[in-house]
Amino acid sequence: MRKVRKWMLFTSLAAIFVLAACSSNAATGENKPSVGKQVNYKITGSDPGSGLMRLTAQAMEDYDLSNWTLMESSAAGMTAQLDRAYKNKEPIVFVAWSPHWMFNTYDLKYLDDPKLTYGEPEEIHTIARLGLKKDHPVAYEFLDRFNWTSDDMGEVMVDIQDGMEPEEAAAKWVNGHEGKVQEWIEGLTPVKGDSFILSYVAWDSELASTNVVRYVLEEKLGYRAKALQVEIGPMWLGVANGDVDAIVAAWLPVTHSDYWEQYGERLDDLGANMVNVKSGLAVPSYMEDVNSIEDLQL
Repeated sequence: MRKVRKWMLFTSLAAIFVLAACSSNAATGENKPSVGKQVNYKITGSDPGSGLMRLTAQAMEDYDLSNWTLMESSAAGMTAQLDRAYKNKEPIVFVAWSPHWMFNTYDLKYLDDPKLTYGEPEEIHTIARLGLKKDHPVAYEFLDRFNWTSDDMGEVMVDIQDGMEPEEAAAKWVNGHEGKVQEWIEGLTPVKGDSFILSYVAWDSELASTNVVRYVLEEKLGYRAKALQVEIGPMWLGVANGDVDAIVAAWLPVTHSDYWEQYGERLDDLGANMVNVKSGLAVPSYMEDVNSIEDLQL
């Protein structure tokens, strides 16, 4: 009988040790599948042919992610997949850029890029057609002064994302930041209904900035301003050909480098309207086991 009891005690203790070991492994993540396995080795991408997608393909090569697939989508498609994953606290690796409303809405983090495939932080520039300074000196001076921060833009983007019309969100921001707007238009004499054309690509960031600029041109400076939504290539070509007066959506020196190289000599660069903009790969912050693109190799 004593032998039986000793055997039972030994068995119970062994089971406790096994359970403790399993618990310890789970706590340290030793049995957790790799990030690649968690997301089926897929990176959720954005618009095909964009500079960001091109850089991401290069990053996959630089970091030896040959077993991964970059999934083409769109800005709206990418954020829809992010929203779905985030609400269910599921893993996801996706292309990202900021400013963007997703960083105001979700707790996200960029993956470190030690090889600097995505380069240093970029700037968003205001680009005008040649001759704009002579033809529309008031608008030109305003555009030359126009600058704001990612937090400013984030306010507009979140309002739009929450269902407000872009024009209404722009008006709300302008009327709520009179001091900032006054810096842009100080001393400028409004015109009387002169036509002005802006164009933009359908990114949330550029929808916000273009509508703010359009509102100021119309409500503060007297222009009849039109904003045309186009693809990236036509956006640049329109300004270079003189069909469009200006854009406030040129990401330089990386994202739109091909277009600047092609059209730069036919354009007037008024400089940055926002600095320290960023792009790269990102994940939700709850994915604690991945902090660098190098971690995707595991």
